[in-house]
Amino acid sequence: MSTDFLHLGTWSPGAEPAAFDAGTLATAVARVREPVHVVREGARGRLGVAFGGQVASDGAGYPLLGTLPALYPEWLGDRSFCETHGLRFPYVVGEMARGISTAHMVIAMARAGMVGFFGAGGLSPSQVGTALDEIETALGKDGPSWGANLIHSPHNPELENLIADLYLSHGVRRICVSAFMGLTPAVVCCSAKGLRRDPEGRIQRHHHIFAKLSRPEVAEAFMSPAPPALLEPLVREGKLDPDEAALAAHVPVAEDITAEADSGGHTDNRPLLALVPVLLALRDRLQERHRFPRPIRVGAAGGLGTPAAVASAFSLGAAYVVTGSVNQAAVESGLAEDGKRMLAEAGLADVMMAPCADMFELGVRVQVLRRGTMYGVRAQRLYDLYRSYDSLEMLPAEVRQRLESEILGATCDEVWSEVRHFFEARDPRELERAEHEPKHRMALVFRWYLGMASKWPVVGEARRRLDYQIWCGPAMGAFNDWVRGSFLQAQANRGVVQIALNLLEGAAVLTRAQQLRSVGVGMPAAAFSFAPRLLG
Repeated sequence: MSTDFLHLGTWSPGAEPAAFDAGTLATAVARVREPVHVVREGARGRLGVAFGGQVASDGAGYPLLGTLPALYPEWLGDRSFCETHGLRFPYVVGEMARGISTAHMVIAMARAGMVGFFGAGGLSPSQVGTALDEIETALGKDGPSWGANLIHSPHNPELENLIADLYLSHGVRRICVSAFMGLTPAVVCCSAKGLRRDPEGRIQRHHHIFAKLSRPEVAEAFMSPAPPALLEPLVREGKLDPDEAALAAHVPVAEDITAEADSGGHTDNRPLLALVPVLLALRDRLQERHRFPRPIRVGAAGGLGTPAAVASAFSLGAAYVVTGSVNQAAVESGLAEDGKRMLAEAGLADVMMAPCADMFELGVRVQVLRRGTMYGVRAQRLYDLYRSYDSLEMLPAEVRQRLESEILGATCDEVWSEVRHFFEARDPRELERAEHEPKHRMALVFRWYLGMASKWPVVGEARRRLDYQIWCGPAMGAFNDWVRGSFLQAQANRGVVQIALNLLEGAAVLTRAQQLRSVGVGMPAAAFSFAPRLLG
C-alpha cells in the first residue's frame, strides 16, 4: 500500500526536536492543547509529530504533511449544547434516585461548568423541595446551570404531577425525564410552560427537557411537537395559556435526547454503538419533516466509565455524555460509605438484572450490583412467586416461612401493616384495590422489600447489607479497572468533578491519538492509555 503524501511545506525545529520513536510519541499525544505538526523523517521515512518550530512553504527541514489544531476537552461535543445551557464542558452527571445524586453533587458540577441532575426519584415532594432550596441558595437564581429529575410514576401519576408542579414553581429550568414509555401531561406541561417569541420572532424556551430513553418509538414522541390531545386539556385546566400551547406545536418536546445504553437502573441494555446512530438518523428525519427552528441534540449515556468509552461516544456523534454508575462511588454521592466501598470493589461482570419496585407488576427490571449483595436473586424470587400464586394466602406454609425469614425479615402481616400506613398517607386507592384484589395486595408486600432495598444502602442499614439494591452498570467495573494504581483508586479521592475532568481529558488525549493514527503516524499502544491525574 502506498504511503506517499502530498507535502505542504517544511518544518524546522525550534526548542525541541520532532518525535518519531514510541516513547516520545506516547508522551507527545497528551499535549492536546497545542497545535501538532505531522512531519516525515526524510523523503520517504517514518511519520512523526512536532511542536513549535518554523513552518515554511519550501526550503530545508522536515517535509510537512499537515497540522492538527489544538484540541480541548470542552470541544468534544456539540458546541450548541454548551452554548444553550451555559456550560464549559459537554458533560452531564445523571440523576440517581433517592437523592444519591445529591444537592452537593449538583452544586459541585455546576460550579465546574458542567450540569448535574438531582436524583428526585423515590423521594417525597417535601424532600425534593428541601434539596431544591439548598441548590438555589448555593448557586443563586441566576447562577450556573443545574437540573432535577422527573421519573415516570405509572402507578401514581398524581405524584408525577406534584413533582412537575414543584419544578415549575421553583423555576427549575432543566428537567431530565426518565423511565417514560410515552408522553404524559406532566412532561408536556414542563416542556411548553414559558414558551415565548423573542423580539426577532424566534421561539425561546424557559424549561429544557432532557429525555433519557433507549427506544426509537419513544424517542420519536419526544422529538416531535406535543400532540393537541395533551396540550388542550392543559389549557382548559389553566396550566398552559393558549399562546404557550400554540408555540408548542412548532418545537419538539425535548431538544436534548439522551440515548441510554447499557446503564445502571432502568435500562434496556442496548449497545451504545447501535443505539446512538439509530437515534441520530431518526433525529434527522424528524428535523426534515418538522423544520424545527433549532436542531435536536442527541447525547450518550450508559457504559461510560473510561476515557475510551467517552471518546467513542463523541466519535459516534454524541452532543454530550452522561455518566451515572461511576458517580455513585463519589464522595458527594448520597450512598452510605458501605455502599460506596462495595461499588469501588466491583468488577466488569459484577452486575445483573433484577425486578424493580415502581413497575414490578409489569415485569420491568433494573440493572444492579451483584457482588456483595443478594438483592438480585431475592427480588427475582419475589417476582417468581408473584407470577406463580394469586395471593399471600395461597403460598405454601414452607414457602411463606422462608419468604418471611430469608427475604422480608418480618412477617407478611407486619409488612402489610407498614404498607397500609404508607399508602393511607400517599395513595389510599392502592389500599382499596388491594382489598378487592388479593394478588395486588401480595404485589404491594413484595414491592415493600424492593423499595426498602434501595433505601437501605442510602441510610447505611448494616443489618440489611445483603439486601442492598445498588443500581449499577458495567461502567463501574470498567472504571475501577482504569483507575487501579492511580489516586482515583481510593474511594476517598473520587470527587465527582475529578472523575469528570479525568474522563474528558483522557477522551481528548485518545481522540488526538486516533487523529494521528488516522493520518499515518505509527502510534504506540501506550498512546491510547490515559492514567488519571489530579486536574483542575
